[in-house]
Amino acid sequence: MKLLDRYIIRQFLLTALFSLIAVTIVFVVIDVMEKLDDFIDHNTTLPVIAEYYLYFIPEIIKLVTPVAMLLASLFTTARMSAQNELTAMKSGGVSLYRIMVPYLGVAIVVSALSIYFNGWVVPSANKTKFTIERVHLKKDVISGSGANIFFQDGPARIVSLGYYDEKRKTASRVSIQDFGERDLTIIVGRVDAVSISWDSTSRQWILRNGIRRWFNEGKERLESFTTQPAGTLNFQPDDLRKKQEKPDEMEYYALEEFIQNQERAGQDVSRWLVAFYSKISFPFASVIVILFGVPFSSVKRRGGAGVQLGISLLICFIYLIVMKVSQVFGYNGDVNPLLTAWAANILFALGAVVIIFRVRK
Repeated sequence: MKLLDRYIIRQFLLTALFSLIAVTIVFVVIDVMEKLDDFIDHNTTLPVIAEYYLYFIPEIIKLVTPVAMLLASLFTTARMSAQNELTAMKSGGVSLYRIMVPYLGVAIVVSALSIYFNGWVVPSANKTKFTIERVHLKKDVISGSGANIFFQDGPARIVSLGYYDEKRKTASRVSIQDFGERDLTIIVGRVDAVSISWDSTSRQWILRNGIRRWFNEGKERLESFTTQPAGTLNFQPDDLRKKQEKPDEMEYYALEEFIQNQERAGQDVSRWLVAFYSKISFPFASVIVILFGVPFSSVKRRGGAGVQLGISLLICFIYLIVMKVSQVFGYNGDVNPLLTAWAANILFALGAVVIIFRVRK
């Protein structure tokens, strides 16, 4: 039986590797054609374009790995079925369940590796990719700094920064507004300052050249200052930098820490939680597609490789639609973020179980 497992694994891995390379190349070619106008408009040089796609490839591999696994399972099983190898195996007392074991073994290993790949390797590559986009393609331009940053720092506080210099850890045009804890429509205090900077020694924010106001029962009290500690603020310089980052730029634990900080600040973190849970759920799509592909392709069908390819693309297309639709509900907070991230896997796993029971073993 070990000989049979090695044979299936070898055929499956070779087909999966070929499928991964082929789909990645197609993805890159399509993306180049789509961004060609941007490259030309911004006079982007060939070395920069090459570097951009070098760091874009990990993201592409993350996206197309389930597609490659599905293609490999379909083509490998269909080829064995067409050559009557499956018939010989079943005649020898080997069930379809047993035939699926080496497929699933490879898929589980790929999923485990993908969790690390998606959680750490891809975000690291995406940082460089997004930097190239900002510098050379002028997309989401922040250039190490941020302009017009607004966020909620706690249940009853709103902070506005006109401009933040990440290198100097200094922000200008600062406004901090405090509202009543019982009635959030009533403002109880406000600070307006020319600048705020981070003191690494005392580990606190220092306000400069501003006015502090207190409001109580329609009365206002003013106090001007030259230099003054900002008081208890729930954010640090790294938090301001991360507020400008996308989930795809954050490593697994960095994203988890950021979400916890946002929760402590009283902000809605539904969108971030969906991205966080998806870093684990999406890699398991490789296992789900095996449960789909092997039983389906074990039955001989007319049309050959063309039909198998069409079915693969259709299944992947439907999977992506279900995933994106469920994410919309998760982003809005209508559905639990954990359920949102796993919804597509759960639905397709149930569909795979139905197919497995309907196919002759």
